Amino acid sequence: MADLSQRVLALAGLAQALAQVRRIADTGQANAAVLGTALDSVFRIDASSPAAVYGGLDNLRPGLMLMQDYFTHRAKDEHLPRLTLAVMQLERRFVRDTAMTEKVLRGIHEQANPAHRLGSSHPDVIAALGTLYADTLSHLRPRVLVQGNPHYLGQPGVVAEVRAVLLAAVRSAVLWRQLGGSYWDLLLRKRAMVDSVESQLG
Repeated sequence: MADLSQRVLALAGLAQALAQVRRIADTGQANAAVLGTALDSVFRIDASSPAAVYGGLDNLRPGLMLMQDYFTHRAKDEHLPRLTLAVMQLERRFVRDTAMTEKVLRGIHEQANPAHRLGSSHPDVIAALGTLYADTLSHLRPRVLVQGNPHYLGQPGVVAEVRAVLLAAVRSAVLWRQLGGSYWDLLLRKRAMVDSVESQLG
């Protein structure tokens, strides 16, 4: 089992991906750098370390800061913790569905070359990842419900981006579990998690 500092990185990846989901749903736009980190992580299935999944520790600073705010009761978005728990629940159902996990892995492998060639944030790659999420994970119950501005959530491109980043969030939730993460960490090890977050923020 990985130590807590490694699990914290996966949770930071999850938090910052879902913060982007919230931002896209509210404003129709993502932070390009954070979006790239999230979508790149989808394709780093065999990365050598949790940090490598996200392209390095620096790319996780937004998520680590979100965690710091949450654990010190300074979080600004009350919907984000609920969305995080919903994705963790979705991940549990997803990994138990062997046919679905295989379908998602196939879809990711099919997009690996276009993502490498065009970039993971290219509209064509985002559209493909969004369709992959819609065809698989969106059918699990209960569904992850994203609230936002109806004007933007009525636009196919925005919906595809939301779904693609939700796929990235699930990827981080899978990594969190693989590293030994559980609800008990969130409930019983808050002080240790705060210490880990703060040490990694420097």
